Amino acid sequence: MKSIIYAMATMFVLASCNKDVNERVVADFEPSNIDSLGGTWKTIHLVSSADIAVPVPQAINSAAYKAELDQIVSMQQAMGTEDNRIINRWKNSGVIRWNEVARELVSVYNIPPEANPDGTYPVPSAANPGAYPKFPFANPPYASRAYAYLHTAMYDALVTVWKYKFQYKRMSPAVNDSRVKSLETIQSNLPSYPSEDAAVAQVAYRMLKVLFPNDTIMLQQMASEQKRAKMMSGTASATDIAAGEQIANAVADKALARLRTDGMGAAVGNPGLWAQMEQDAVARGNTMPWKSMELPARPMMLAMFGNVKLWHISPSQRDSLRPEAPPPVGSDQFKKELEEVRSIRRDQNSREWQIALYWADGVGTYTPPGHWNEIAALKVGEEKLNELRTARVFSLLNMGMADAAICCWDTKAYYFSARPTQIDGSIKTIGLPNFPGYTSGHSTFSGAAATVLGYIFPASKPKYDAMAQEASLSRIYGGIHFRADCEVGLRCGKAIGGFSVRFGEKDGSQ
Repeated sequence: MKSIIYAMATMFVLASCNKDVNERVVADFEPSNIDSLGGTWKTIHLVSSADIAVPVPQAINSAAYKAELDQIVSMQQAMGTEDNRIINRWKNSGVIRWNEVARELVSVYNIPPEANPDGTYPVPSAANPGAYPKFPFANPPYASRAYAYLHTAMYDALVTVWKYKFQYKRMSPAVNDSRVKSLETIQSNLPSYPSEDAAVAQVAYRMLKVLFPNDTIMLQQMASEQKRAKMMSGTASATDIAAGEQIANAVADKALARLRTDGMGAAVGNPGLWAQMEQDAVARGNTMPWKSMELPARPMMLAMFGNVKLWHISPSQRDSLRPEAPPPVGSDQFKKELEEVRSIRRDQNSREWQIALYWADGVGTYTPPGHWNEIAALKVGEEKLNELRTARVFSLLNMGMADAAICCWDTKAYYFSARPTQIDGSIKTIGLPNFPGYTSGHSTFSGAAATVLGYIFPASKPKYDAMAQEASLSRIYGGIHFRADCEVGLRCGKAIGGFSVRFGEKDGSQ
């Protein structure tokens, strides 16, 4: 059964990742600006865009460059139906397309392992990713981390690409040679050297093959396809592509060095640590610590994720952001909140249930961080942002949500707070995450996401705040959380998202 599940999952990824662009949710759009000073923006993994030296390109009248143009002319003359499909698939934002791929991969790998015969649970191994349970288990914390690494690396690469685009100002093949057809809409005032598409494709391949190693071949094929599409369409020449790859590889090396030392390897914990966490919570006054409701009991998911390296927050700031304890079990406030969950689930109206379903984002989905990435992708298309500014949106958003995950999991482990159904087994839930309830992950993610997106798109801030509020309430409607879990989580998420906003305010993009 296990092998069948993963075989079906892999088929889903391959089928999804080869969809035509026309099947995507985000409509085709032409960027409305070029951000010619984007090469000066503040980077994340690099000290600055000047860290990477890119050689001067050949002059457009050189024999070497003319040979590149001849190559494109030959490619266009030999094009067939599939080549046109490839160009169409990649003709818009590569950043958004790779974000979609990442969300699809998260959905496929968001599957908790089954128990061993002895009642223990196996842990996916990056050292042997093809063995059961396949690596990774792309749960919400893992997903938030994956989205953040993918998009911060893309952002740094594109800041560097923009630096050299406007330093060297070599335009696209279709602009430089009338023999080359422009088979997609090209921003005529945006230089093509280095290629932003090659940088995005190469970063995506380098980062995602580490995060999802079983899909390396598919990812490499997609990256190669994107680069080929840009040559066939007259957007980039061979040296444009090579310069973009050079930048991407240098940035990916930096990002992967951080990834390999960020503490994720110790995030699962061990039986001794799990027992100590519960004992510490009891010592702090928790009279009914969280217990796994699964059979056999499963250890808390990523119990030590709260110690993973943060993006904008120091460990001491994480500790200061940790909220006050939840209402004590048996207190008047606790009884009131428990009765609220009971009454909602007993007399639930269809609207509340629809909200609970819409924001559930449970097993087999792209997770709550993925949901907010989709929301951001739709807005980017609506605003017609260029690739650099699109990368900035996803970078700020996902750093905020990754920090939200780390701080939230720190709080969960610290208080080890029970969920409503542990108190009253008659409460039916929309699902039951295998980790403590306080604070709500959905609420914390959503508070951070709404704060970041509201900063980037101020006219839509009220809408994002309302969405975050609804996402938070959805967990009460689903019988999964007490009101304190949600309200405090939403408040904490907003504060955590504020750190990402402050980074954005000083990144030079205004």
